[in-house]
Amino acid sequence: MKTHQLGNSLKNLFRKVKVYLHITKASGIARRYFIMNGFDGAMTIFGIVLGSWMASVTKPEVILLAGFGACLAMGVSGFFGAFMAEKAERERHLKDMEEATNNRVDPIHYEAARFVVVYVALIDGLSPALTATISLAPFISASMKVISISSAYFISVPLSLAVLFLLGKYLGKVAKENGWLYGMVMVVVVGALTALIIFLIQLFLGA
Repeated sequence: MKTHQLGNSLKNLFRKVKVYLHITKASGIARRYFIMNGFDGAMTIFGIVLGSWMASVTKPEVILLAGFGACLAMGVSGFFGAFMAEKAERERHLKDMEEATNNRVDPIHYEAARFVVVYVALIDGLSPALTATISLAPFISASMKVISISSAYFISVPLSLAVLFLLGKYLGKVAKENGWLYGMVMVVVVGALTALIIFLIQLFLGA
């Protein structure tokens, strides 16, 4: 009985969320936030891992602290930035509707606006943590002595590139273009260029 009630509650929740997203047309906004901040998180960790590798960092805890610290800062900044920006936009939109309808706006628009503000902010704040955790997972294992730090580096780099590829592939799907091509551009152009720049910086500083 409880399972059935829970199932119905979840169905009602998803139905309500779908209605809110339809009313506010926020699906595209949330998608952009996810891709942008997810990309930032993946690239940040990619840079930290490569830099640590070239600097011969042997303690996984150092990489974890740097990685999660950077993503925490991005997540908090992203959440509050998106929250305030989206709140301002939604309030302005509601006021325009009130003026146009002589204060006869359907209450569901207010509910939808409140939901979307938090929804978008959460996506903006959590997306870098998600992509970062994937790339940092090998170092979590290394800190628990499951694998060596060398193995963590060798696993993390292709994981980061895989995340970049998937983000690019998703962008291709959104654009209704070749997803594989978008993914390869992310890996070859963005990933390889970042690796080259970090290598040149390390070479310059080492000299």
